[in-house]
Amino acid sequence: MEEIICSANDKNKKQIMAVHDAMDVLNGKWKISIISSVCYYNQRRFSDILNDVQGISNKMLSKELKELEMNKLVKRNVLDTQPVTVMYQLTEYGKTLQTIIDTLADWGTEHRKVIIGK
Repeated sequence: MEEIICSANDKNKKQIMAVHDAMDVLNGKWKISIISSVCYYNQRRFSDILNDVQGISNKMLSKELKELEMNKLVKRNVLDTQPVTVMYQLTEYGKTLQTIIDTLADWGTEHRKVIIGK
């Protein structure tokens, strides 16, 4: 019996650590919103993301996009146009977040109803 409890505790600790690891990558005020913008529109220009994510500054968006690129969630495509156009889209790995984004959107919709009483 004690072995089963220890095994469950080990599994719980691993799950908590996995959540911690995920939050290390997705932490901060802006990353989930940036990922959502790119996710729902498939690809976005910097200025599009800036408009989608209310309150973020140019400097912060640039920093967050670099971190998302570093973590292989977003890729930056420079198009050969005049002037140069830069498009961002989710990597194949980044697309694995789609379910999480959809679930967060559903929860956010329900939460808003609960809070405003509708």
